[in-house]
Amino acid sequence: MYKAWFNFLIFLSTSLFAGLSLYGQENEVTFEVRLSKEKLGINERLRVEFAMNKDGDNFKPPSFQGFKVVMGPSQSISSSWINGKRSYSKSYSYVLVPTARGRFTIEQATIEIGGETYKTLSKAVEVTAAVDKPSDQKTVDDVADESLHLVAEVSKGNPYLNEAVNVVYKLYVSPNISVTNYRPLDNPKYNSFWSQDIPVTKHTAQNGTYKGKPYRYVILKRVVLYPQKSGNLEIEPLSLEIFVDVPTNRRDFFGGRIYTQTSKTVSAGRRTLNVKPLPTAGKPANFGGAVGEFDFNVTTSKNKLNASESLQAKVEVSGKGNLKLFQLPEPELPSALEVYDPEYDENVRTVSSGMEGKVANNYTIVPSFRGKYPIPSISFSYFNPRTSKYVTLSSEEINIEVMEGPTSASSDNPVTLGTNKQLVVATGKQFHFIKLNPNLSKLETKYFFGSGNFYLLLLAPLLLIPIAVFSFKKREAIASDVAGNKIKKANKLARKYLSTAKKELGNKEAFYVALEKGLHNYLKAKLKIETSEFSKEKITIILTDKNVSSDDIDGFISLLKNCEMARYSPFSDVQMQNDYEKASDIISKLDKQL
Repeated sequence: MYKAWFNFLIFLSTSLFAGLSLYGQENEVTFEVRLSKEKLGINERLRVEFAMNKDGDNFKPPSFQGFKVVMGPSQSISSSWINGKRSYSKSYSYVLVPTARGRFTIEQATIEIGGETYKTLSKAVEVTAAVDKPSDQKTVDDVADESLHLVAEVSKGNPYLNEAVNVVYKLYVSPNISVTNYRPLDNPKYNSFWSQDIPVTKHTAQNGTYKGKPYRYVILKRVVLYPQKSGNLEIEPLSLEIFVDVPTNRRDFFGGRIYTQTSKTVSAGRRTLNVKPLPTAGKPANFGGAVGEFDFNVTTSKNKLNASESLQAKVEVSGKGNLKLFQLPEPELPSALEVYDPEYDENVRTVSSGMEGKVANNYTIVPSFRGKYPIPSISFSYFNPRTSKYVTLSSEEINIEVMEGPTSASSDNPVTLGTNKQLVVATGKQFHFIKLNPNLSKLETKYFFGSGNFYLLLLAPLLLIPIAVFSFKKREAIASDVAGNKIKKANKLARKYLSTAKKELGNKEAFYVALEKGLHNYLKAKLKIETSEFSKEKITIILTDKNVSSDDIDGFISLLKNCEMARYSPFSDVQMQNDYEKASDIISKLDKQL
């Protein structure tokens, strides 16, 4: 019996001890550092991972002396339940590159878990010389570095002074990645160059090769340069920030590769041009700096004209070259021709091979005298970089004939060129000399204070007061005259209803129609009766009820009868005038009684 109890106690103690041990193991905190390798070449990378089995806060990594952090920290968390048991892990990862050879130590990292501070153990790492084939896995930045290349392609590395150079900036992209966007960081200044950007309207990807490998490339920028001095000239690099999507080794639920985005700064690098000076041997005296291949032409709008009329002379250069960077030759004209400053005309466009088009000077020429004037031949010289030789072009002589106009006093002498003075003959259409003794008078300064307007505005209020008082008393007197106001009102009323009849005096039918209508309208407005009640008997009854005198009633009815009789009987102008005056009088009398 005692033996059985003893065995039971031993079993219970063993089970309890095992449970406590298992519980302690499950709640034990681990915080450790893991290295991808403890020995590596200086051209390899080291992955350092700090892992723990409990969640913590305030993680502090070591300084990583002797290494440079190229990626991280990357945080990873894993939690799972297996057979009712929970497993948890959390890690912070770094990718390091060594900065020197030697033996270095990854110092302790710290973290707080459950209010306690935990530290990792220090680990030593040995960095050796570079190895032939680094074994570490490439990061996203590594892939981007190897897959992006910005190249500046220069059409000529040894151009002549003022010869066009085409620079094309191409971005080569590996098929493994994709570019999402870019932005310029530093645009070149092109010092010592005349530059012209050629807009790139569409970025189209094309297939090509870079260092023997297949790549896609896109043209980001085109620029045409004209070197302005000889010697070694440096083209500053173009720098861009490129945003790319780089594939990773992870895949999504459907098996597709997961991409991660990163940005890289790429530069085209500096390019140096060895600019050759133009040769001095065979250089024409009239050379003005034109470099390219050109045509030269001198034309006039007319060859025959009268004095004081104008003609246009055009000196034009066309072709390909530095059209905007040289001076056009000037014509040497006879002094008898008045020449105005030229108008510069430019029609030049810049393409990838350089400038092409034409430039011209348009001269307005006005002859003053009758005669024949030659425009001598003009020469234009340029340097052809393709043949490395100077070329001189000359125009033909042009003769201008002035048919009508005054004759120069020196017409017996041959026409001279340059600035020789000749007698000026006034024709009434020429410019006059500037007056040296103008008749000017001093402007007097007038002040408002003390002027007539000042006193007028000052006394105006005093003058307006008696006028306002007189006007006010006049209005009061008119308002107090009741009888007079009634008479005025009656006369106004009569004029209102009889105005049409007055206009028709002399026209019998129209006058009496208007008179009858005016009388009816008066009664309608005054007595508020309808047109259907306009019978003489009805009107007599209404006016009698209104206490109108019988004489006035008879007069009103008599007028209505005259209007009816006038349609069938002859009436004189005197009779019409009498009826109009009678109607006006009757309306005035009725208005006083109604």
